[in-house]
Amino acid sequence: MASLFDMTRNFSLYTIPVAWITCLAPHVYASQLAGKAFDNRQPRTLTAKLDSQQTLDAATKARIVRAEGAQQNGFENLGIFAAAVVAGNVAGLSNETLNYLSGGYVLSRMVYNYVYVVNTSEALANARTGVFLTGIGIVFTLFIKSGNALRSTLLSK
Repeated sequence: MASLFDMTRNFSLYTIPVAWITCLAPHVYASQLAGKAFDNRQPRTLTAKLDSQQTLDAATKARIVRAEGAQQNGFENLGIFAAAVVAGNVAGLSNETLNYLSGGYVLSRMVYNYVYVVNTSEALANARTGVFLTGIGIVFTLFIKSGNALRSTLLSK
């Protein structure tokens, strides 16, 4: 069985479904927090209906809203991440580069989700922004490295 740290194998494409699960996790958490206030027939109405919920305290309602925000942000960024991973594979980046960058992105999203959900201060909000920019920086790095590799390939022909 290969280790995740085995750089002879490329695990980057597997990080795309892991990233998808990471995007969904805050929504699952929010629905669990909401309890009976969550209606699976209309899951997107959860945050809109929170004000009328008398059984949930204000802190729980705020946490649900933040968890739903983390989920939305994750899915908004999933496409660009997946494209960057595919670009890296097409460009023939090394397994080490692909594994570290794609794994780093997923790790950044996990940290992002946590910081977003527990955030109750300006300092944590700023930390969340930093973690977000780290993840986007990883995506841009994948694209730039891919572009450079493809350009080098084309110039050598």
